Amino acid sequence: METAARPADPAKPAPVIIKKYANRRLYNTGTSSYITLDHLAAMTREGRDFQVFDAKTGEDITHNVLTQIVMDGESGGQTMLPVPFLRQLIAMYGDSMQAMVPHYLEASMAAFAKHQAQFRDSVAGAFGGAAFKPFEALAKQNMAMFQAAADMLTGRAALGAKSAEAAKAEPGELEALKTQMVALQAQLDRLSK
Repeated sequence: METAARPADPAKPAPVIIKKYANRRLYNTGTSSYITLDHLAAMTREGRDFQVFDAKTGEDITHNVLTQIVMDGESGGQTMLPVPFLRQLIAMYGDSMQAMVPHYLEASMAAFAKHQAQFRDSVAGAFGGAAFKPFEALAKQNMAMFQAAADMLTGRAALGAKSAEAAKAEPGELEALKTQMVALQAQLDRLSK
């Protein structure tokens, strides 16, 4: 028996129905094609809603599949969940407050996404796309220096040529970036008043 999809919200399109077969293959009923977990991850990033059902039992296994996508992302070197958070999350299983955790996490992520979108809109509206160029260069330099420091502290391989070049920013470039940062900060200060 197949479980019915969630009730339709008139503002949102109906979720795409995915069937998972015993051979672990995923079948998108909307496109009549087999897909992978990577496809589902891409659909999630695009904001497309889907539900996954076990093809044999009709059980809704969306939660399990989404958890698998997170686990694949975490094991693939794209870790976002810090160890202390994972320990706290595990400790909450069986706790009297366990029922509140999903609602709290959902509200926290919604607030984070809202603030992130507001910040992007504010900065993009105030400065336009060209204003991000200095920050991109500075961010790349900072990440290279951070990686080099982390490599030294953890005993990893010595700095590669690319990291060494990024860590040795030319003094003229660094001064130009500092000047641009000061000007942008002044503009932000004026806008926030």
